[in-house]
Amino acid sequence: MGVGSRLHAVLDRLEPPPRAVDWSLLLFVSAEVVTGLVSFTVGVPEGWPLFWLHRALGLAIVALLAWKLARVRPRLTDPSLWRRSTALSILTLVTALGALSTGIVWVFGLDVRISYWTLLSVHVGFGLALLPLVAAHATTRFRLPRRVDFERRRTAVRYTVLLIAGTAVYRIQGAVNDALDTPGADRRFTGSQPREGTGNGAFPITSWVADDPDPIDRDDYRLRVEGLVSAPVELTVDELVASHEAEALLDCTSGWYTVQEWDGIRVGDLLDAVGELDDDAAYVRFVSVTGYRWSLPIEEAADALLATHVGGERLSHGHGAPVRLVAPDRRGFQWVKWVTRVEVRAEYDLGQWVVTLVSGFE
Repeated sequence: MGVGSRLHAVLDRLEPPPRAVDWSLLLFVSAEVVTGLVSFTVGVPEGWPLFWLHRALGLAIVALLAWKLARVRPRLTDPSLWRRSTALSILTLVTALGALSTGIVWVFGLDVRISYWTLLSVHVGFGLALLPLVAAHATTRFRLPRRVDFERRRTAVRYTVLLIAGTAVYRIQGAVNDALDTPGADRRFTGSQPREGTGNGAFPITSWVADDPDPIDRDDYRLRVEGLVSAPVELTVDELVASHEAEALLDCTSGWYTVQEWDGIRVGDLLDAVGELDDDAAYVRFVSVTGYRWSLPIEEAADALLATHVGGERLSHGHGAPVRLVAPDRRGFQWVKWVTRVEVRAEYDLGQWVVTLVSGFE
C-alpha cells in the first residue's frame, strides 16, 4: 500500500459519522465565533491559549468541511439533484471558504486592505455571517444526533486528533513564517502585525463602527470629571497640561499594533484633583463626544492616561484629539477617543457593550 493510500485509509478511519460531522460543524463554528469575539478583549500575553484554541478549531473545521464536501459533492455538482435549499448550501460553503481563506492568508502576513477593511476585518465579517448560515443550513436537513454518532471513546479520539493536528499545523505555519521571514513572523500572539514609526503618522486612523465626529474646536473643548466625587470639575484644553509620559502598546482589533510614547495626564492624578471619592466608587467610565464609552476598574483606571500627545506630537483629530484614553493591556477599541467626560461610578457598565455597536449613528 502506497503512502497516499495509507493516508487515505487513516483519514477514512478518523472520519466521524455524517450526523456527527454536521453537528460538529455547527458546534465548532459557534466556538470559533465565541473565541474570536472574546479574543477582542484580551491584550495580555497570558491570554494566548484562547488564540491558539481559535486557530486550532479553525484548522479542524477544514477537515470537517472536507469530509462534508466529499459526502455532498454529487448533490452540488448535479443540477438534477438541486433543491430549494441548495442555494443556501452554496452560500454557506462560499462564506466558510471566505472565512477560512482570509484567516489563513492573514496569518502568513499578507497585508491587503479591501476598501476600509484589513483582511482580518473581512475574516471577522465572514465568521459572523457564517454562524447564522450554518444554523439555517442545519434546519434544512435537521436530524437529531444518535448515541452511535458520538460513541464516547472513538469520538473522543477523533476530536482529540483533530485539535492536536490543528495545533501542530499552526506551529508548523509559525515556523515557516520565521524561516521565510514573512510579514507574519512579526505578529503578536493576537495576530496583529506591527506598525513602525513615531507619532500620528506611524499607525492607521481607525474608528469603531460609525464613530467619525467633526474635529473638536480646542477653544470650545471641555473635559467634565464627575460622578461619585466630592468636587466635580470642568477643564479646558489649556488646563490639561501633559505632565506624565508612558510607553504603551496599542493593539487594534483590525489587526495591527504599535508601541508609542504617550504624553498626558495620569487618571489617578486627575481623580486626586476632584476631592475625595465616594466609598462606593469602583469604576471609571470614559465617554467620547460620539457617545461611545468604556469603563475600567478604578485601580486600573488610576494608572491609565488621558493622552494629549503621541510621539512628541499633539494628537491629530483622527487619533482622538484633544484627549484620548491610553489603557495599557487593553485592546484598541477600549482606548476611547475624543474623551469629553470622566465619570466615577459604583457599578460596571453593561450598556457599554451595546453602545459599541450604535455609537456614532445619528
